[in-house]
Amino acid sequence: MEGTWNTPVVRCFAAGERTAVDDVVAVEEPLEIRVVEGGERRTLSVTMRTPGADADLARGFLFTEGAIATADALGQIHEQPHAVDVHLRTPLRADWAQLERHVYVSSSCGVCGKTSLDAVRQTCAYPAPECTVAPAVLRSLPDRLRQAQRAFATTGGIHAAGWFALDGTLLAHAEDVGRHNALDKLIGRLLHEGNIPLAPGIVLLSGRASFELIQKARLAGAAIVAAVGAPSSLAVELAADGNLTLAGFVRNDRFNVYSGAHRIEPERP
Repeated sequence: MEGTWNTPVVRCFAAGERTAVDDVVAVEEPLEIRVVEGGERRTLSVTMRTPGADADLARGFLFTEGAIATADALGQIHEQPHAVDVHLRTPLRADWAQLERHVYVSSSCGVCGKTSLDAVRQTCAYPAPECTVAPAVLRSLPDRLRQAQRAFATTGGIHAAGWFALDGTLLAHAEDVGRHNALDKLIGRLLHEGNIPLAPGIVLLSGRASFELIQKARLAGAAIVAAVGAPSSLAVELAADGNLTLAGFVRNDRFNVYSGAHRIEPERP
């Protein structure tokens, strides 16, 4: 995890006293994602991220943007301190101008809900598998993910995305200062390992469930998405449109289900 955090000296004000102490903060640095195709290298995106798993971030970003459909489309990936070059074996699936616009990467991009949903429908290839999960398992997931979050435990200021089996076993996770990057890193790792489309299981988000995060999970073939925070209205609409189960405000004593309640098993006494 070297480079994930640093230790500045800060002034701490508490109980009327001021002291100089060491603190730990998450690192945030730019990463330029470049695509190499036919000998030509072009910049697709510059994103602010926490260093680490940059190749996974690039893989996940290209997949969730609809630029590639499978890991077979990717050749070598060369990582540099603030850039990553992704060599393509096959042409990009999407028009370059469309990719540069990032049509539906952000819920604040100004694209209307209908247009955003239509864009996801056109790109999505994997139907959500049918499965069920016990409520007790779902409630236990935030604590299980937090126990694996080394960077969060150190800094208190970083997001995570986790991939769980239906029995609550943590299969993979990723951390980043950005919520979208954390999920892209996770999806990129799973893509590289041959685990996309996702088997029946649960994607857990450490924050809120926004439209773009549900879009990414849906493109990966997720069945159940759970979030520690609240979903947005368009996230709920997108989850229902894709037959995803979406749970929010997941705690050790409760959660809300916004779509796909048929995948939640009856509560056992």
